[in-house]
Amino acid sequence: MMIEMQGIRKVYSTGRVEVEALKAIDLEIDRNEFVAVVGPSGSGKSTLMNLLGCLDTPTSGLYRLSGETVGGLDRNRLAEIRNRHVGFVFQNFNLLPYASALENVELPLLFGGVPTKERRERAKAMLEKVDLADRMDHKPTELSGGQMQRVAVARALVNRPTMILADEPTGNLDTTSGKGIVGLFQELHAGGQTVVMITHDMSLARIASRIVQIRDGEIVDDRQAAA
Repeated sequence: MMIEMQGIRKVYSTGRVEVEALKAIDLEIDRNEFVAVVGPSGSGKSTLMNLLGCLDTPTSGLYRLSGETVGGLDRNRLAEIRNRHVGFVFQNFNLLPYASALENVELPLLFGGVPTKERRERAKAMLEKVDLADRMDHKPTELSGGQMQRVAVARALVNRPTMILADEPTGNLDTTSGKGIVGLFQELHAGGQTVVMITHDMSLARIASRIVQIRDGEIVDDRQAAA
């Protein structure tokens, strides 16, 4: 089991007011699933993404990621689990503007202390995997939106994570570029990668093999996508 959540609650306190962002979430995701978590703004999907990606911890409940219990860990331990298990793809790409595509992809390996030669070889291999072999030396300002998101996908993959967590990955792309990124996720899933995609767009969610709908902090539907 890749993800196991039981009775997950997340409560935010703002002064005297407490906001229950997630209410008793139960969710299991197997290895090599492609799951879309879909919901409107304010539904709790961003909070759920933060918990799934070990960017935050639940107020109560059990969360296991690839067999490791996450709740209650300190920041350093969370970072270790996050770096080992999760590759993030964000709507805004989050690339360093003055670094080349290759340098951007190398970054997680640099933080992980991987030697220079191995780091460079792995980053090159990932850029080749996303069809950017001829753009390795280009900076983000010299790339299209679709190419920047491919660099972000390569960066997410370079640490060989057990799960790709994508947050509105086509939100800043035109239709053609968006379809390219969608196709890339489908290829990764076909190759054995676990993919969890957070989106408000039901038409995008339908490319996944399973759709989990969240509303008002609760899962209201969980089903296999239509073939």
